[in-house]
Amino acid sequence: MLVSLTLTSSQHGELMRHLFPDDGCEAVAIALCGRCEGDQRHRLLVQQLVLVPYECCTVRAPDRVTWPTDILVPLIHEADKRRLAIVKIHGHRGYDRFSDVDDMSDKALFPSIHAWIGDGLPHASAVVLDDGRMFGRAVDEAGEFVDLTSINVVGDDLMFWHQAASNHNLPDYGYRISQTFGARTYDSLRKLKIAVVGCSGTGSHVIEQLARNCVGALVLVDPDHIEEKNLNRVLNSGMSDALARASKVSVAKAAVERMGLGTQVLALENNLFTEQAVKAVAECDIVFGCVDTVDARHLLNKLSTFYLLPYFDLGVRIDADGFGGVDQVCGSVHYVQPGGSSLFSRGVYNMEQVRAAGLYRTDPETYRSLLKDGYIKGVREDRPAVVQLNGIIASLAISELLARLHPFRDDPNESFAVHRMSLSHGIYEHEHEGPMCQMLARHAGRGDVQPLLDWAELSSINEAA
Repeated sequence: MLVSLTLTSSQHGELMRHLFPDDGCEAVAIALCGRCEGDQRHRLLVQQLVLVPYECCTVRAPDRVTWPTDILVPLIHEADKRRLAIVKIHGHRGYDRFSDVDDMSDKALFPSIHAWIGDGLPHASAVVLDDGRMFGRAVDEAGEFVDLTSINVVGDDLMFWHQAASNHNLPDYGYRISQTFGARTYDSLRKLKIAVVGCSGTGSHVIEQLARNCVGALVLVDPDHIEEKNLNRVLNSGMSDALARASKVSVAKAAVERMGLGTQVLALENNLFTEQAVKAVAECDIVFGCVDTVDARHLLNKLSTFYLLPYFDLGVRIDADGFGGVDQVCGSVHYVQPGGSSLFSRGVYNMEQVRAAGLYRTDPETYRSLLKDGYIKGVREDRPAVVQLNGIIASLAISELLARLHPFRDDPNESFAVHRMSLSHGIYEHEHEGPMCQMLARHAGRGDVQPLLDWAELSSINEAA
């Protein structure tokens, strides 16, 4: 089983402060983690850190720490009750592997944890180095070790540490990327799995640029088919696709495969509001939202929070009268990190709009009735769009991803949580990361729950019915 570990930058910072005190001696922390039980890997999502007090440790030396395991008893009860994982984390100064002492400790500790909880799911041990890098391993009920495939930190910057060795035989098509952003960034891109939800206007541009940047795998989610009205703005689509009613995801997948750059594609002709789509996105490392409804944006924002996924949200808007008159041409890119501000707290939408959009999607007849009687505000059903604006906003979003994988700006990334652009008014501005979203932040790292995302519509019981 492939197992990975994800934590937020605030959690990573808390670990750095606790595990590397001024006295130079080792320390230890315990993480309670939500789970994403995927088809291809099992993601451990740090939900809560418990810092073992220095004074509780019977031995603290520069190369070892001994701590009372009775601290684990309430945590094991909590993990058993809520199907959480336990991850032991300690620090090493410059020693980038598990020591013999670590091996003995993990072989003694984790079989006991497995015996107590008994669900057969993975728990793990991880090490933080004094330069911030991390590595780790899952430990099974027999005390056998399996390296974590990756550990990543989600924050203003995106940090990924992969276990798999890098391929130093750089192909010609990867040379320019490596030349621009460095071999480490290129290696990260090759190992990333990125979801793109919405494969039409901005989405088709995002897919094109991710594949051209040699991303390792894409998960594409869109239930719609190519229509003639799409042909002027969906990349790689043609009249034959419209006549055949080809799905947008199949057209995008075929285009990526024609490139021959090694990007693997999972194409899901699904609505996002399905268990299959949510779980496929949750198994990824990063998600791009190229949707045009507020209920889909709210769902992606919740998905990002529950599963500790960095989320790039793209929006475009053209106010036109249909006869050539244009009042506004604008777009935005939001970078959302779990546990921080959200699209909701930034005022992108409110819950009344989410309710109206959900009703329009699930029960159009009731929606029309309530709209007619004035009980809800209407949802804009059809919007003008042009390929050039989609391309600009998509390029801005991909540049934002690269800036967070390989910080190259003069100012810190926290200053670029939001990009806004108006082509009609000649305006470009960016905004600083805002205050924590009180509605969503408490769900950070919860992972798999039932119903998914605490969203009744995603209940497997409802789907079975």
